[in-house]
Amino acid sequence: MTDQTMSAEEAAGRALVARTTFENEAVWLPSLAVQHWNAGEMFIEGKTFTDCVIEGPAVMAVMNGTVFDSCAMGTTSDMATLLYRPVGRVKMAGVVGMAKCRFVRCRFVQVGFTGTDQLIDELLADVKTLSDVAAPTEPSA
Repeated sequence: MTDQTMSAEEAAGRALVARTTFENEAVWLPSLAVQHWNAGEMFIEGKTFTDCVIEGPAVMAVMNGTVFDSCAMGTTSDMATLLYRPVGRVKMAGVVGMAKCRFVRCRFVQVGFTGTDQLIDELLADVKTLSDVAAPTEPSA
């Protein structure tokens, strides 16, 4: 299809792939992934998401350079329920790869996470879930 005969849907998909920033919006991760795959990109790279709701269902493969800053990772009281350790060490199929992406104050809904053992250990130790964010804090004395 040439640019002159491009459908509105294809044009919207190309525009989505070309974007580098997303702010104050809901992002349906499966759609974002499919648009990248249709454009020949097997993972999503170099995007910044600020104050967004990142929606699944999806499993995100957190790749090199991807960071989470003050994000709520999911509705659970146990971060381990959102994490998946890969069995293979070379490639993973059926996941949404994210490289060099930055998530700032985002909320994740129905998204699981996979990656290196080091990444999973870091997420277990340092990342808040939506349940953690919503829980009332004890007043300090």
